[in-house]
Amino acid sequence: MKDHLNRQINYMRISVTDRCNLGCFYCRPPGDTCFLPPAEILSYDELLRLVRLAIPLGISRFRLTGGEPLLRPGLDEFISRLIQLPGVEDLSLTTNGLLLEENLEKLWAAGLRRINVSLDTLNREKYKAITGSDSLDKVLEAIQRALAVGFNPVKINVVLLKRINEDVSDFIQLAFDWPLHIRFIELMSFAPVDGYFVSAAAVLSRLKQSANWKLVQLPGSGPARYFQLEGMKGSLGFITPYSDHFCHGCNRLRVSASGELRTCLFANRTYDLKQLLRQEADDDKVKAFLLTALREKPSDWQEAMRANPPGVALKEGLRKIGG
Repeated sequence: MKDHLNRQINYMRISVTDRCNLGCFYCRPPGDTCFLPPAEILSYDELLRLVRLAIPLGISRFRLTGGEPLLRPGLDEFISRLIQLPGVEDLSLTTNGLLLEENLEKLWAAGLRRINVSLDTLNREKYKAITGSDSLDKVLEAIQRALAVGFNPVKINVVLLKRINEDVSDFIQLAFDWPLHIRFIELMSFAPVDGYFVSAAAVLSRLKQSANWKLVQLPGSGPARYFQLEGMKGSLGFITPYSDHFCHGCNRLRVSASGELRTCLFANRTYDLKQLLRQEADDDKVKAFLLTALREKPSDWQEAMRANPPGVALKEGLRKIGG
């Protein structure tokens, strides 16, 4: 499946819930406690049908997100059913880690092998300030346990925040100590806060210029550029949607918990999959719907932002969009 710019679209991010058990200030606006009622969230059967229909169109890689996906009951059973669908080549899960350790055995038994953990600091007080929860030790224990069980890769997603975590030396040390792939990500412009953006490219540049760090770039594809230092068990990745955008190689679609399809993270334009699925549209109509949306995928994030209605800013928070 290719879009009008000949980009190969093979990756779908699926949010299974908009609920979250953390209150990260850059993700959830103050007072954000209005979650979707269960009836408004796509059922597991609806999601499985969507995946089944997306596979023949070329979607082979899937990521489950939230909110916090481990808050949704029955996730391990859903994963087991999804991973058995012919044509699913890759399945991963993004979590904040709070409920990870108690679910590791069930996730492993379901067939999951790839995990991303959102973790913006290794400092306990900063973690409390960012998330509103004193749970850093619990998350670190879950990560270590995931490695021991055999999950691979285990990736750490770090949103860079000006004046808070620009010094990434502690994460560098973590990648020496544990076989973790640590990815530094630029804060999105539609976060419900201002003044915290710091360029991942600038952080990478400082590391390259440091006499102490001799970075070697690793081969690979995707939005992250990975580097390694001699003796490092893991790696360092940099995701730069602004300072060095990767829109020319974008390969993804996003589906929110409420069934809204987005062809671009920065666009207000969404496509109502839920209505289509609940109207019992036949398979061909659902496939045609996906292809129509894909034809309208913006060429880059600037085009997506220009197409937004005048005066309308995307300030929903990532928990509603799908991570």
